[in-house]
Amino acid sequence: MTRSPASDFTAPAPRCRICETPLRHSFVDLGMSPLCESFVPPERIDAMEPFYPLHVMVCDNCFLVQLREYVSPENIFDDYAYFSSYSTSWVAHAKAYCEMIASRLELGAGSLAVELASNDGYLLQHFGPLGIPVLGIEPSGNVAAVAIEKGIPTTVDFFGRRLAQQLVAEGQAADLIVGNNVLAHVPDINDFVGGIKILLKPEGIATLEFPHLERLMAENQFDTIYHEHFSYLSAIVIARLAKMHGLAFVDVEELPSHGGSLRIYLAQEGSSHPVNPRVEVLIAREERLGFRTIEGYAGFSEKVERTKRELLSFLIAAKNSGKRICGYGAPGKGNTLLNYCGIGPDFLDFTVDRNPYKHGRVTPGTHIPIRPVEAIDEAKSDLILILPWNLTKEIVQQMRHVADWGAKFVVPIPSARVIDPADLSSGAPAPARAAVNS
Repeated sequence: MTRSPASDFTAPAPRCRICETPLRHSFVDLGMSPLCESFVPPERIDAMEPFYPLHVMVCDNCFLVQLREYVSPENIFDDYAYFSSYSTSWVAHAKAYCEMIASRLELGAGSLAVELASNDGYLLQHFGPLGIPVLGIEPSGNVAAVAIEKGIPTTVDFFGRRLAQQLVAEGQAADLIVGNNVLAHVPDINDFVGGIKILLKPEGIATLEFPHLERLMAENQFDTIYHEHFSYLSAIVIARLAKMHGLAFVDVEELPSHGGSLRIYLAQEGSSHPVNPRVEVLIAREERLGFRTIEGYAGFSEKVERTKRELLSFLIAAKNSGKRICGYGAPGKGNTLLNYCGIGPDFLDFTVDRNPYKHGRVTPGTHIPIRPVEAIDEAKSDLILILPWNLTKEIVQQMRHVADWGAKFVVPIPSARVIDPADLSSGAPAPARAAVNS
């Protein structure tokens, strides 16, 4: 058999976004998926949707786990559907952080707190009562407009060295830089961290929160992989990244948010901020887990494939037994789960969300209708699949009245399990398969 010329073509290996090493090792391949926040309005339901690969690689030099830049940030964040203020627990988390960091750094009227990817002002609003001047930087104009309406000064732009130099020239160097769930969202991570270096005052502190790769792997959180998340970060990678840009990795906290996150503290090299011993403790733990070897990342793909099969088996059995199933939430992570597992309206009659921006639209790729939360009360579904599983406790408490008609919640990650709101005091949730016969 002769091969066509096309079969001789080999695409060049992508390069690591930190160290430029060619990427040769697969971490997990979730197939093709649309942009996770591209919710489809009624007038575009019959239009073509672009799908892009969700193939995550790991660098064998710096060990950054990463997704290629298949779509530019300008296309992703032009009209963004995620508004942080619709999560009560996340706003409370932000308020507690502001009070803590203001006290720790002794911030006051002469300070400046800058948040990168400030969204709708969910965090910066809490500095106002403390008398601390703020500036938000948010690339999504529709989201930034909400913050501006709240009276929060917000620059609509992408952050990097260019904008940092502009702000410093205008006298807006920062005593505190905050970046919650943004570091993973920037394809040019060197430009972003380089911008922090420029914007931060000599004794300033930058805190960045992001999902911890260790938790992603240990708890099978594959649905946190989507095109908006270019990087999946460890403390080992942060230490290298900080050093490359003249910053010191001085402290770290492990948080429960978003399924397990790190809050890292960066300072200027040579500042008076001491390095907390827990930085080295965490790095040593990651080294024991094999995060400095390619072998340490093996096996995750098999775990993901097994979870997909088990979740589909549960949903098929539930539907075959006559169960009515709906979803709760329309988060980005939910769309990775739905598209990878092939879960559409044949499984979920609809899903609901507290964000009115999404009402009347359908989920990208799978086209599940999105309705207000009250739709669950009207439909009285038997099973409610919680797509933002990191908010399970909050959602179950808000919706525990569904026990009145015998409904139960299904949490898909790390593996499918059932929560019966009528019996929350009974201890650990039962395995999901038990729900089919309950």
